[in-house]
Amino acid sequence: MEDNRIIELYFARDEQAIAQTSQKYGKYCHQISYQILQSHPDAEECVNDTYLKTWQSIPPQRPNVFKAFLGCITRRLSLDRYRHLHAAKRNRDLEVAFDELADCIPMRDDQADALPQLLNEFLGNLPVLDRRIMVKRYWYAMSPQQIADDEELTTNAVTVRLYKTRNKLREFLTSRGYTL
Repeated sequence: MEDNRIIELYFARDEQAIAQTSQKYGKYCHQISYQILQSHPDAEECVNDTYLKTWQSIPPQRPNVFKAFLGCITRRLSLDRYRHLHAAKRNRDLEVAFDELADCIPMRDDQADALPQLLNEFLGNLPVLDRRIMVKRYWYAMSPQQIADDEELTTNAVTVRLYKTRNKLREFLTSRGYTL
């Protein structure tokens, strides 16, 4: 079923909207959540919460890109669950990914509104392979080894590309007035 039709089902408050969403995007949402949580039951719970949050959000929202809308909700819920489950312990791979980005992107409230647009501009100007690697690492929380396997590269090649791209990101943000 087309995304626009699924969204119309949400607006009509037809429960088929959830079934159609699950059928079309269930595996996609589960993959996002599993990469963060590393637990199928926890990922499944987050995916179910995604459907509930989507039901509560549409209407009034009308997403332009339904798949991205679902991915954002799933990722946010999964990260919240990860923080809750790991308050006392750490997932080393996920923590390393967050630490890598923290060196490039400081968490400053006074500049937070501009950051999404700047990141989209930066990613849009990257070569396709570098963009895929960045998104897989920092959006889907894949390890460098998983990315290497997926992209048919060596782990070292992925690590070097990530390092160089983070440096470019730092320079880009600084040139746009987003200071560390």
